[in-house]
Amino acid sequence: MTVTSELSTAMAFLQFPGAPVILRLLLLLMYVLSGALAKRHVVYWNSTNTRLTSDNYSVQVELNDYLDILCPHYPPDSPLPRPLETLALYLVAEAEFRGCQETKGAIKRWECKDPQAPYGPVRFSEKIQRFTPFSLGTEFLPGHHYYYSSLSTDDGPPLPCMKLKVTVCCESRCVGVCVCVCVGVCVCG
Repeated sequence: MTVTSELSTAMAFLQFPGAPVILRLLLLLMYVLSGALAKRHVVYWNSTNTRLTSDNYSVQVELNDYLDILCPHYPPDSPLPRPLETLALYLVAEAEFRGCQETKGAIKRWECKDPQAPYGPVRFSEKIQRFTPFSLGTEFLPGHHYYYSSLSTDDGPPLPCMKLKVTVCCESRCVGVCVCVCVGVCVCG
């Protein structure tokens, strides 16, 4: 969906009968600001990213932020130093995260299977939101941790254990300056 079509959808919503002009403008401003204030957290998911292969890589996000995963990529005309990495990323429970293994309870989120895409690395984006309109989407709760890990695909080379812990910070219920402590509590000043 393009920005223009999103804006026209928002404008169509704001044209309900009986709404004062100031209310419509306020709703439009809130819609525009909500998209502008979201942060994007980019993770290059490949075996050369040593943060993924360590045991303590963590990203702290807030509701409405985005987690962008960039798959392994090799330019089509570059020499290949080793077999191309292809992998599947899973959303797993904490126990599976510690062992870096796939289980029946793991949810396959994405497959990185085009490492020589002509347009650059394949990007997957996960919006961190409390409610999702998609049946396979994840609903993220403030103060909770979510765990991603990956396994090599059947046709890919063996890869080291790569994993990421995502912590969702609390929602701000305060007026004024507010700092998230990421344990489900807001400290307001």
